[in-house]
Amino acid sequence: MVAWFGSIKRRSIASVDEKIGWALVLGTIPGAIAGAVFEDVIQRKLGQPWLIAVMLTVFAAILYFVDRLAKVDRSFDSIRPRTGLGLGVAQALALQPGVSRSGVTITAGRLIGLDRESAARISFLLSLPIIAGAGLMKALDIVQDPSTLEGMGPQFVAGIIASAVSGFLVIAFLLSYLRKHDFGLFLWYRIGVTLLVFALIATGVRPATV
Repeated sequence: MVAWFGSIKRRSIASVDEKIGWALVLGTIPGAIAGAVFEDVIQRKLGQPWLIAVMLTVFAAILYFVDRLAKVDRSFDSIRPRTGLGLGVAQALALQPGVSRSGVTITAGRLIGLDRESAARISFLLSLPIIAGAGLMKALDIVQDPSTLEGMGPQFVAGIIASAVSGFLVIAFLLSYLRKHDFGLFLWYRIGVTLLVFALIATGVRPATV
């Protein structure tokens, strides 16, 4: 984001880093707007177990087939601000429970011609403003009510560090995996979870609606 601030200071967008910085900023806006406008609908109507199960497989299948059929004619350095805005619109779909945020943004990236690794990289970078925003909101809550962390300071810090390390390792593994493999494993995993959810519904262990 240093490049983004430099771009604002100079009032121009020149380097690749600046273009990607603006792509990340613009990519955060659609989800923020959609979340604010449709928050009540999302909480009341879109969290049904049967619907979540369906979305798990539907969007995994879309990712798989888009990845297999899409052309590859763009690299990471080709990303522009409007690219980020388009990916941000796709990212807003993840407000529907069961739609993977990373999955839907990678799908959008592959659809516009990014190679798998580049699509995964920009998807990861698009998550950073969201994570930072969530962390800031939590920090504000703690400032307003310090008692929420009373006696849990070390655990809170350890949780932040563990999340950062695990997130980095997962991304490193994903980038390495996608250099040689497609999203077939991801699809079959989501199908398995979908079948499990419907099995729980069918046996009465879990209701279809909440």
